Amino acid sequence: MDKVKVQITNRQKEVKIPSGIRLLIRRCCNAVLRTEQFQGSAEVSVSFLNNAQIRELNRDHRGKDIETDVLSFPMGTDGVYDVNMETGASILGDIVISVERAVSQAELYGHTLQREIGFLTVHSMLHLLGYDHEAGGLPAVLMREKEEEVLTDLGLTRDSSYTLPRIPN
Repeated sequence: MDKVKVQITNRQKEVKIPSGIRLLIRRCCNAVLRTEQFQGSAEVSVSFLNNAQIRELNRDHRGKDIETDVLSFPMGTDGVYDVNMETGASILGDIVISVERAVSQAELYGHTLQREIGFLTVHSMLHLLGYDHEAGGLPAVLMREKEEEVLTDLGLTRDSSYTLPRIPN
């Protein structure tokens, strides 16, 4: 892997983006490409949206009129990507994250916003590289294993389970 350019844009005003999140996103993108042994330079666009904005994109592009946490818009198929003619970099695609949804999911799952945004970024990067979990089965398991491998390498391990703690009698 050569150089990775990550363009990050905040298109929402509901949630203040904590310091360090932009660096975390860049680290996540680099970690996925390193783990996947991506060859050459790459470009990725990441945008922060609110729930209404991501719902509109989900409706327009996937036919699902519901908010979601993250959407991926790959610019390649089977490892062949559009190329930026000025830089020669592969244009992997766009990632859009609902920051409002990320905040609520971090609270729900009992981990930090950094862990949640890291997970969403890694998840989306894997989609940009062709991974898919939608049909379930082995591809979904493989994608989940890749996500956890990258997050663990970044020190963003799962601190707690996704179940509520048991209260002793």
